[in-house]
Amino acid sequence: MARRHMNYWLMKSEPLVYPWKNLVEDKKTHWDGVRNYQARNMMRDDMKLGDRVLFYHSNFKPPHVVGVAEICKEGHPDYTAQDPSSNYYDEKATPENPRWMMVEIKPVIPMERLISLQEMRDNPALEGMKLLMKGSRLSVQPVTEKHFEIVCQMGGLKGIPE
Repeated sequence: MARRHMNYWLMKSEPLVYPWKNLVEDKKTHWDGVRNYQARNMMRDDMKLGDRVLFYHSNFKPPHVVGVAEICKEGHPDYTAQDPSSNYYDEKATPENPRWMMVEIKPVIPMERLISLQEMRDNPALEGMKLLMKGSRLSVQPVTEKHFEIVCQMGGLKGIPE
């Protein structure tokens, strides 16, 4: 059976909130708390099982890509939006209209070396990568296959991991 077209993503996490090492220890996690409609729509409509993800540590000096993960559960309602004790609570979210979505990811492989944001900016082959565009702040964003492969190679991988 032929493999469907794969999508590629970058997902940002603050290492003081949820670092790569926690994903490795946990073996998978749900990606909750995203409160941007554009990012929500990508998680709801576009992220599919098996898609590859660059795991990016943001709000860190220097920010960097640390590993490759995989979508292991497609978009479903983010239950934190309906939990009044959650930092991500949204009083307008209901079981009938959950408003916010999440996916689950699992680790695939760590980078052999971290790739800093500056290194990516300095690589002309990554021109046009959303992460590197002025004003690009989404915590979930698409990455082209070409850019994904280049980042993997910069991190010491032989290409996009299977």
